[in-house]
Amino acid sequence: MSAHGDVDLGHTVAGWTGTALALLGCAGAGAAFCAAWTPGVWLGLGVVAAAGMVTWLLHLAGWGKPSGPRPPSQWDWRVRDAGAHGGHPDCLGCRIGGPRRAVASAPGPRSAAPSPAAEGGA
Repeated sequence: MSAHGDVDLGHTVAGWTGTALALLGCAGAGAAFCAAWTPGVWLGLGVVAAAGMVTWLLHLAGWGKPSGPRPPSQWDWRVRDAGAHGGHPDCLGCRIGGPRRAVASAPGPRSAAPSPAAEGGA
């Protein structure tokens, strides 16, 4: 048992890469701000924006994870998500990924609870 308990924390290649890039961008922007170097601040913020794009692209390539817990066999951060090719259900990133993913990951119709009038009630 790990220090965090028996849970899926979602450590993935996409998550670690995006976090590292965002950290570098924030550190660079902060150092440039302290040095009063305006182009450096914008460069650091550009790296932060690139971190979001890289994370999204890695998620679409299968190096992220779907929403919710995964089976324990897929908890290792180096495990590739086989279901990412068709898109994850209820995943905004997959729907933005293009028409093929949008159709595959579109939320399905929800079954409505029967109303009392439909059941023959008053």
